[in-house]
Amino acid sequence: MAISDLFDLSGKVALVTGGSRGLGRAMSLAFAECGADVVVTSRKADNCEAVADEVRAFGVRALPYGCHVGHWDELDGLADAAYDEFGKVDILVNNAGMSPLYPRLSAVTEDLFDKVVGVNLKGPYRLSALVGERMAAGDGGAIINVSSNAAVEATPGSEPYGAAKAGINSLTLSLARAYAPKVRVNCIQAGPFLTDISKAWDMEAFERNAKTGIALQRGGQPDEVVGTALYLAGGAGSFTTGAIIRVDGGSF
Repeated sequence: MAISDLFDLSGKVALVTGGSRGLGRAMSLAFAECGADVVVTSRKADNCEAVADEVRAFGVRALPYGCHVGHWDELDGLADAAYDEFGKVDILVNNAGMSPLYPRLSAVTEDLFDKVVGVNLKGPYRLSALVGERMAAGDGGAIINVSSNAAVEATPGSEPYGAAKAGINSLTLSLARAYAPKVRVNCIQAGPFLTDISKAWDMEAFERNAKTGIALQRGGQPDEVVGTALYLAGGAGSFTTGAIIRVDGGSF
């Protein structure tokens, strides 16, 4: 493979959940710039359409699709819509996530717990099953899960989220075996990124803690996830599967 082809996604189709903002938007636009058609999905269809317009500016096709990935019964429709529009999915990115605040552990209701697990673990499992089986039966593909350092580090205030993301790490390893050899399944274990979610943070405290808790002493910008995503999506990562790659600025 020529070096120039390592990140070329021409003719590929990518489906990105949580694709309308943050890391999902950055990855959607990067895939489009490298030649892929993109299915942009998130809960709000209007936001998906706005990013789809940005995707089309690269001369590729886009399908905006409103879907709540925590709702199992909506995912069949999402997968079918992608295959009806493009005939295939080559790259699936399970990026959608949620980590709501709560005052104390006992205040987490069953409904809230189920919602966190639904979006962060149940949805990625189901969508990976629906798309991964078709990939394995066809020309193969790449599944990229987005996890969090909360999966492996004590993160007070994010206990259900961290547990669900630990499940994503485990699921990555299992699916890499289940869909081998035609489908590669990997995980980006993300650290603190300065996306819309960070607007709720105490930034003075974050920046102070970053000086001693993150090697690069700062949070990441959304486009700093792009290099890893492109590596895992295309030819550059052709011998990489079952990997959990930290993209966290050296958090410790």
